[in-house]
Amino acid sequence: MTDWNFLLRDQLTWHWNAQLRPRLDGLTDDEYFWEPVPDCWNVRPRGTGTAPMQGGSGAMTIDFAFPEPVPPPFTTIAWRLGHVIVGVLAMRNASHFGRTPTDYWSFEYAATAAEALEQLDAECAAWLAGVESLGEAGLAEPCGEAEGPFAERSMAELVLHIHRELIHHLSEVCLLRDLHLHANGAVVR
Repeated sequence: MTDWNFLLRDQLTWHWNAQLRPRLDGLTDDEYFWEPVPDCWNVRPRGTGTAPMQGGSGAMTIDFAFPEPVPPPFTTIAWRLGHVIVGVLAMRNASHFGRTPTDYWSFEYAATAAEALEQLDAECAAWLAGVESLGEAGLAEPCGEAEGPFAERSMAELVLHIHRELIHHLSEVCLLRDLHLHANGAVVR
């Protein structure tokens, strides 16, 4: 019998352990906040953002706009990690696995790369533990109203979606790290 819960978790943990997380080790604050083009959306000290909206409850805020401009601004590593930590993981952990409720406006964004990686590690671990807690039967249950128009879709579909989002956005972060190394004349690892 196929253990779908294990396979879904393994889909992420394999990429996390073999590719994504090792490539984030040693992320510097310079890389984290680096703006490779003008007018990037970033995570910034409160009161310094130029985007139409700034989310966050602490000393740092994340740039936003609703509706999103066309084309959308380029986003930094800090912004992309903030999106993954909050929008992809923390809000889902709150909706489905008992985490304290949070959203883009109430979250305390990281002021350093090290702090962001700690937040990422904690939310990813909570997500994987939550998925494991579903067992096989829980994967077949509907997501529920927290997922809006996708409420009737199965939790398995949500898990697949979240894993695609994590792999996609964290690969972008890795690419930005490579660009930072090459753009700044650093020796490639």
